[in-house]
Amino acid sequence: MAHQNDPAVIERLLTEHGRWAIVGLSDNPRRVAVGVSRFIMDGLGMEIIPVSLKGDDVHGQQGYTSLSDVPGRIDVVDCFVNSGRVGAVVDQAIEVGARAVWLQLGVIDEAAAQRAADAGLDVVMNACPAIEAPALGL
Repeated sequence: MAHQNDPAVIERLLTEHGRWAIVGLSDNPRRVAVGVSRFIMDGLGMEIIPVSLKGDDVHGQQGYTSLSDVPGRIDVVDCFVNSGRVGAVVDQAIEVGARAVWLQLGVIDEAAAQRAADAGLDVVMNACPAIEAPALGL
């Protein structure tokens, strides 16, 4: 069965203050993650935590190389990695006790989404906060 995004879950994730670990967020200004993460931080008022292979600091926020290195709780793991790599990120999100995983536009892994849902995480897949928030009037 294909994963269906729940509009109530999307609205809750976009309106309740939280810590968003943005996986795939580097300091490369050509990457869409830079603009979307700025929107999540400034437009939605969320705390962001950049996570990338190099652990780049972005938007003045300290970067990390893996979710397991991030201190404190993680509410949402926002995945800017390709579909072939996102399963491992989802598994890490489950391991660190994240409350939700958000797979960006074009990032689709039904099996990973099911694993996250089975572990009790909220799941949003193939969607972008910077598109969903204005659609909800946020």
